[in-house]
Amino acid sequence: MRAVGGAAYGVRVVDRRQVLTFRVRAQQLDRAGGSLADTAVLDIGVQDTGPDGARWALAVRGVDVTALDDEELVLLWTVRGAPHLYRRAELPAVAAAVAPFSDADAGKRIYDAAKPLKAAGIGILAALDEVADRMRAIVTEPTVKGDVSGRLGELLPEPYLRSCRPCNATHVYEMPFRLAALRAGLELRLDTSPPVLQRIGGFRKAATPGDRFDLIRAYLRLLGPATPQHVAGYLDAPVKEVKAHWPRDVVEVPVDGEARWLLAADEPALTSAGAPVTRLLGPYDLFLQGKDRDTLVPDRARAKELWPVLGRPGAVLVDGDLVGTWRPRKSGKALTVTVQPWQKLPGATREAVTDEAERLAAYRGVSLAGVDFA
Repeated sequence: MRAVGGAAYGVRVVDRRQVLTFRVRAQQLDRAGGSLADTAVLDIGVQDTGPDGARWALAVRGVDVTALDDEELVLLWTVRGAPHLYRRAELPAVAAAVAPFSDADAGKRIYDAAKPLKAAGIGILAALDEVADRMRAIVTEPTVKGDVSGRLGELLPEPYLRSCRPCNATHVYEMPFRLAALRAGLELRLDTSPPVLQRIGGFRKAATPGDRFDLIRAYLRLLGPATPQHVAGYLDAPVKEVKAHWPRDVVEVPVDGEARWLLAADEPALTSAGAPVTRLLGPYDLFLQGKDRDTLVPDRARAKELWPVLGRPGAVLVDGDLVGTWRPRKSGKALTVTVQPWQKLPGATREAVTDEAERLAAYRGVSLAGVDFA
C-alpha cells in the first residue's frame, strides 16, 4: 500500500459527496452554536477578505461575533500573504506553524521577489529577517501600511525593492513585506482600511507548533482527504517540502480513483451521515479554499463562475453540496441578496436560503430587502 512520507493503514473508497459531508462536519458548518475556543477553523486561520470575511465565517459556524474584539482575536498576514484571524492566546504556536519550512520554501512563497535576492546572494529567510528587523524598528506605534512601506523603501537596498509604474515609485516587494510582519512581531489592527500595523505585546514564537496547529495536519483534518499537491497549493509551498513533513499517522483514501490521505483518527468520520444544513458561504470561506476544486465543483463552467479571476461571489451550501452562487447588493441600510442557483431549488430550500440572507443582513447591521433567485 502506497504512502507519502509515512505509513498507510487501510483503504476505504469514498465519493465526492462523502468528502464534502466530512468537510462540513469537520469545519462545523452544521452546528447551531459554538465558542471561539471550540471553533476548529481557527486552528488553521480564518481568512479575512471582503465584508463577508472572517467574522461571517465564524458566524455561519455558530459563533456570536457581536462582541468579539482584539483581546480574543488577532489578525495576521500569514498563509499566502492573506490576512487571517486566530485566537490571540495561541499566537506563539501560530507563528511557528506559518513559518516557511526552509529557504527554498520561503523563496516559493514570495514569488518574483526571490529572484533579485538570489542573484545578490541573499538567503530568503535571512532576507525576511532583515525586512522584519527594519519593520519592527519602524512600527513603534500603530502605523498605516503605506507609511511602513515607504520607510522600508528608504532603508532597504535594491534587491529588496521593485519599481512600481502605477505609483511611479520604488517599493519593497509585497510578499516579503507581508510575510515578514509576523516575524517582526506585528499584527494588523482589526477593522482598519488601509491596514494599520501595530506591535504585538509580549510577542514570542513557539519552538514548534504542535500537532494541532501544524498546517499540513490542519489541512488534512479540515480539507481532507488530500494529496501533498493540494496542501502545497494551499500553502504556496514546494510539494517536496510538504512531502518531507507529511504526517506518519495517515491512511490512504481513494477518492473517485485518486489516491489521497487522511489522518487515521479521522477515518471513521468519512461514513458519518450529514445533517441538513443551508449556509451562505463567504467568497473566501475555508470550505471553498480546498485545492481540489474539481471535487468541490465538477462542472467547469460552474467552477469558473464560483472562482473568477476577479470579484468572487459567495457559495450556497445545501445539505453538504454547493448548489449555486450569491452576491450581496447594499443600498443605504437595506441589503438584497442575488442567488444564481445551479439547479431548481425546492421551496423549502429557498426558504432556508432566505433565512440565511436574513442572518447575513443582521450580521451587517442592515435590513433584508429581499432575495432574488436569478
